Amino acid sequence: MEKQFIGFHSEWNLGSPGGWDYQRITQIIGKAVWKKHFRTAIDIDLDFDHPLLHPVNNFVNMLKDAHRLREGANAGLIAVVAEEETLKDVVENINLVTHINAIEGLSSALMAPHELEERKGRVCWHGQPVSVIFMDFNTDVLLALHRKQNLSPLLKAVREGRVINPRGTEPINSKSMFEVITDPGNKNRFHEETIRRTPWTRQFYSRQTEGPDGEEISDLVEWTRSNWDTLVLKPERGYSGKGVRVGGIDGNIDDIIENALDNGNYGGYIVQEKVPLNLWTEVIPEIDREARCVREAECQTDFRCLFGQKGLFGFLGRYGGVPTNVGSGGGVQPLAVLRSEMSAREATDRINHAIADMDYGDVLDAMEEQGKMALDHHFTYLLGPIKIALRPRLITAGQMEALESYCRSIWKDCLTMEKMWLSEELNLIVNIDPEELEIIRSQPWGGSSAIFASDGLFSFGAHLR
Repeated sequence: MEKQFIGFHSEWNLGSPGGWDYQRITQIIGKAVWKKHFRTAIDIDLDFDHPLLHPVNNFVNMLKDAHRLREGANAGLIAVVAEEETLKDVVENINLVTHINAIEGLSSALMAPHELEERKGRVCWHGQPVSVIFMDFNTDVLLALHRKQNLSPLLKAVREGRVINPRGTEPINSKSMFEVITDPGNKNRFHEETIRRTPWTRQFYSRQTEGPDGEEISDLVEWTRSNWDTLVLKPERGYSGKGVRVGGIDGNIDDIIENALDNGNYGGYIVQEKVPLNLWTEVIPEIDREARCVREAECQTDFRCLFGQKGLFGFLGRYGGVPTNVGSGGGVQPLAVLRSEMSAREATDRINHAIADMDYGDVLDAMEEQGKMALDHHFTYLLGPIKIALRPRLITAGQMEALESYCRSIWKDCLTMEKMWLSEELNLIVNIDPEELEIIRSQPWGGSSAIFASDGLFSFGAHLR
């Protein structure tokens, strides 16, 4: 059985990563559909219930521990703070409140940032003191909202170290940090595996630098134009796949470059080595309603690792086009630990062929049940209902152990980068608004409680040859 995985991370999210509850819902739906519609026809032993396939549980435990560290055994309110327009739509924030309220001695509520108040020197919500805050947006959004609405109580909570993730993670949250890792001069400062899994990355502006193979580049902009098919351009601090342009998929490189330079110029975009598409492509059965048949489709896959101070929380499996982000129209995929004595490729092929050979009506029934369960769980995002893959993505127990080690290395390397920033070694890399910088400096991270995400373009053995 495989004990390793291959591939690269495309980006990290150290600000306010999501997906920790979407996988739990996906597992519930995926397991039910598998047992009812596919398990009898496909004799493969799969585990949908491994704790790492339900990352929300470890995330909630982290929030509980952060509360206990501040308040001891006292009761308290853990606030879930999100942008006002998302309060009714982002189901995992709504569910997070429910998960926390199930813990004896704790309560929780979902609120917009301006609903916080200060009473008798404490940050409160409706008069109830707040112990810890999970804030579902980054510091640049916080600053923008503060300029419109006086968010002094929330900023006070930041200064008191009550906000998770700490705002001090923000300087090392930008995608330009991959330039620090892929700088040959830093090869002895970071873990070998982190370096090996980091695509070559450079801040995008007219400059001299070294290329992916150590070659001298006299003008990065012109070099990007000439080598576009092997590259990716993305906003340095973007999210949900917005603004990402991929060589070989997105044409008109002149317009793409002009847009990247106009939207920030120095430090606004990064250019990154493209991870080969076949490496993170798997074949997944899909319904073709027009042809009334089941076909096998090539889909891009994404594997988010969620982790914190004490280690791995769990995973999120995504699939779709390029990019796979749910906010860009991608979907989610059930995950299953492969228990049968066979490779992930063999098991995946068996599942694909078995589903493709099933009667169209039977597979349609499975898909419609999947959709009904999604609606029952209010499984939606800002764009509407979230797509769910028909079959699970397979991983072995050995590969999960390898991912635990991988995430521990990233956590330590992020601490190294924070120290580099605090010692002013990253001044040419980090480009932050002075007012935002003031907020960031008021809550250093230093390895305290946080949830980080690494988005992996990984293969567990079933990638497209």
